[in-house]
Amino acid sequence: MKILIAGASGLIGRATAAALRHDGHEVLCLVRRAAASPGEVSWNPAAGEVPLDACRTAQAVVNLCGADVAGGRWTQRRRDEIRASRIDTTRTLAKVFSGTISDGPRPGLLVNASAIGFYGNRGNFKVDEASGQGSGFLADLCRDWEAAAMAVADLGARVACVRFGIVLSREGGLLRKIAPYYRAGLGGPLGTGRQWMSWIELEDAVGVIRFAIGQDWLSGPVNAVSPAPVLHAAFSRTLGQIFGRQLSMPIPPFLLRLALGQMADETILSSAHVLPTKLMSSGYPFRYNNLEDALNQALAAEKSEG
Repeated sequence: MKILIAGASGLIGRATAAALRHDGHEVLCLVRRAAASPGEVSWNPAAGEVPLDACRTAQAVVNLCGADVAGGRWTQRRRDEIRASRIDTTRTLAKVFSGTISDGPRPGLLVNASAIGFYGNRGNFKVDEASGQGSGFLADLCRDWEAAAMAVADLGARVACVRFGIVLSREGGLLRKIAPYYRAGLGGPLGTGRQWMSWIELEDAVGVIRFAIGQDWLSGPVNAVSPAPVLHAAFSRTLGQIFGRQLSMPIPPFLLRLALGQMADETILSSAHVLPTKLMSSGYPFRYNNLEDALNQALAAEKSEG
């Protein structure tokens, strides 16, 4: 199968492209620079420009574009960048699926990234794909992001919106930011520690994308999280045990809000007890159900440097 990937330079994108090539698929990556190899093609999502002739030869499109939501305080300019990096790119990719029969073949599948930020801060309340939207910037962002993707379903394609939890990998994301603090003995619980963390190891995050590509019945929202979410205090304790040290006192919420503003409330301090009901009911073979195993795998090289 020929698969088009947007966002192939990101953490999940790099691993997904490699895995799909290993599976025997032909992978074509959309890049925002001049193409440097036969496996790349240039596009300009900000201008709504995508090379239709090249893209419509693919059978599936995987869209993993999105600026880091934890890259700094959420100024209005930063909010606009975060939204545009997701919604504008998705709307541009939708053009690949549009047109008439006379225009020739086009992809039949869109696997589009989303996030569990859709559910907002739910405290101890368990949520799954049947649960409604929460409140806040991230919840509204995910709603609009998924709406842009689901518009492709009206064009006759199957659409799966993969709502990723916290992806565990030493190559990027949360662990890359906090592991150095734990190595130095300066890591510890953030906030009260009673907020739920719904996580997934990178290998499983890629596995969900591969699963979505191969399962013709799977569509709509799909929670890409481990079946075993944990409280932040347990996450921090497990990470501290792996590195052998951590701070005994948590960092209070007011300091996090002072440093990060609203971003602290909707990311670090937000509680999301998310269940992957669709994946569990379908028998998806999670490789990492245990947090300690997932962290040991994700941090294998990082630990050896300590």
